[in-house]
Amino acid sequence: MKRTIMKQLIVGLLLLMPSALMAQTRRIPQVTIYGKRPMKEIGMQKTQMDSTALKENIALSMADVLTFNSSIFVKSYGRATLSTVAFRGTSPSHTQVTWNGMRINNPMLGMTDFSMIPSYFIDDASLLHGTSSVNETGGGLGGAVKLSTRPADADGFGLQYVQGVGSFKTFDEFLRLTYGDDHWQTSTRVVFSSSPNDYTYRNRDKKENIYDEEMNIVGQYYPKEKNRSGAFEDLHLLQEVYYNTRKGDRFGMNAWLIHSNRELPMLTTDYGNENDFENRQRELTFRGILSWDHMRENWKLAIKGGYIHTQMKYDYKRDAGNGVMAPMTRSRSKINSFYGQTEGEYYIGREWLFTATASVHQHFVESRDKNIIRQDGNKAVVGYSKGRTEFSGVASAKWQPNERIGLSAVVRKEMYGADWTPIIPAFFVDGVVSKKGNVMLKASLSRNFRFPTLNDLYFLPGGNPDLKRESGWTYDVGASFALGKENIYSFSGSVNWFDSHITDWILWLPTTKGFFSPRNVKDVHAYGVEMKSDISIALKNDWRLSLNGTLSWTPSINEGEPMTPADKSVGKQLPYVPEWSSSITGRIDWKCWSLLYKWCYYSVRHTMSSNDISLTGKLPPYFMNNLTLERKVSTQWAELSFKGAINNLFDEEYLSVLSRPMPGINFELFISITPTFSR
Repeated sequence: MKRTIMKQLIVGLLLLMPSALMAQTRRIPQVTIYGKRPMKEIGMQKTQMDSTALKENIALSMADVLTFNSSIFVKSYGRATLSTVAFRGTSPSHTQVTWNGMRINNPMLGMTDFSMIPSYFIDDASLLHGTSSVNETGGGLGGAVKLSTRPADADGFGLQYVQGVGSFKTFDEFLRLTYGDDHWQTSTRVVFSSSPNDYTYRNRDKKENIYDEEMNIVGQYYPKEKNRSGAFEDLHLLQEVYYNTRKGDRFGMNAWLIHSNRELPMLTTDYGNENDFENRQRELTFRGILSWDHMRENWKLAIKGGYIHTQMKYDYKRDAGNGVMAPMTRSRSKINSFYGQTEGEYYIGREWLFTATASVHQHFVESRDKNIIRQDGNKAVVGYSKGRTEFSGVASAKWQPNERIGLSAVVRKEMYGADWTPIIPAFFVDGVVSKKGNVMLKASLSRNFRFPTLNDLYFLPGGNPDLKRESGWTYDVGASFALGKENIYSFSGSVNWFDSHITDWILWLPTTKGFFSPRNVKDVHAYGVEMKSDISIALKNDWRLSLNGTLSWTPSINEGEPMTPADKSVGKQLPYVPEWSSSITGRIDWKCWSLLYKWCYYSVRHTMSSNDISLTGKLPPYFMNNLTLERKVSTQWAELSFKGAINNLFDEEYLSVLSRPMPGINFELFISITPTFSR
């Protein structure tokens, strides 16, 4: 049975990562693929991130990786500022994110900041689109991002150091220490990044006059300005320890510490002097997981326990006019989350797989603004202190009666506080219609729910404790293929149609009392097509070429009732949802040289629900081009790597978020040193 499972896993990896196999320094034979995918992935729409993309350079966050290697939308405020991801026209809060099985979405906001996740800290990353997220976690009305680490696979002591330097006085440092023997595997990773982040951009929200000698206005121009108040210092430390008994048991410990000190950049519409105010956010986060995996020939038991502690401090100060910085906002939040999970798998022969998982998250949240000025002139503390228990249980039965057909049924039950969801069903089917080319058809259908966040319910002022949970139905239909010839080429691709309806969509709206409050106001219809392809070609004289690309069309339409007679949002595309997006990555390898080209495209994004065509009502489409050249050198004492990167190759002027221009062309250099005793 072990051998059968391993064969299935290998086949699945070949299906999902053909380009990664060819992109390695060593030549790995390719095979023509016949067979079935792993039983756990029957009918799933899954995108597996290439390990090469994850380790490309230490400056990358997971937001950068997903921008150029997936079809999902990444909304970024710039490097070292908030970056969120969204599937299929939904919002970032409809994307669930797990790290080694533990959900890491902020319980206050419901989303995850991907700028805080260094790609070098992630060994495996996969995207579960739409219905497929039900297999991993609840609440993913758009999908889920699954992140994990794994043992370092070291033999003896290992060391790697990388120094990066880039434009705008940006420095990135990476250090990894490993040790391994027959039973123990340990790994220590450290990443430190810092920069004034004062890049120059053309401010198209301002105009400067041109005067003649008589001070008559003879013209105007858009001035060039520097990104103001954008400095950052980020420190990440990841410690891992694994013990393998070699008798079917493995124990693990993962501890991740984040310390971040970031300024929040000024908008292009701000006319003040950056020295007249301070706008700063500080974060301290610790994530820890203890795990035990008990594996036998036809069954597996896994138990995990975890803890997350987060402190967020936001301070906004202004010059009171006498040179003294007076505090205007002092926001403080503290989150403590406890996590426990039990998971089991049981195989019956080669045809059946049964799984069951029960998990619980206990959140304790304190949120305070300590600088609110009341009408009587006195200061007040405004906020909330709440706890919430979240329980999730899921069971599945997967059946493969033969090599061609696979069926899966999943049922999930969720509890948030005292509220339970109805049964959440999901059904998956796939079938190999042609062994030649491994042509596979797949389909899925699921229901899902998302509960309001703690800020939605309790934020002061404006929280609405009467909010309903969001709910939706989603179905997927798709096809995939994979073919190739050993040592010559591999070619794979997929196309998928999805359709989802989400009711009681939560939206924060202005009130007559002068603040915003959330309401269940929308019915959203999101549908479209996702495509991806990978090709790898082994050329003559040690040349190798690999290409992968994605394309997505994602209309996301508000089909709710007008909220007022003047409401023009019905029938319109949701704000900040591009209808079209695409990405291409190309790689050429020759001996010790590698050339990498990355391209991505986002269509127009509206900033208003009415899809107003004014200058501020939309963000123009943009293309992004990055180029990287790497040279590897082997010496008697170390393996060296020299890498240069050009980002925004054609100096594109673009915005991902209104009034926050992104940097133009910029450069990075990296030197990696791995001593030979590390082999």
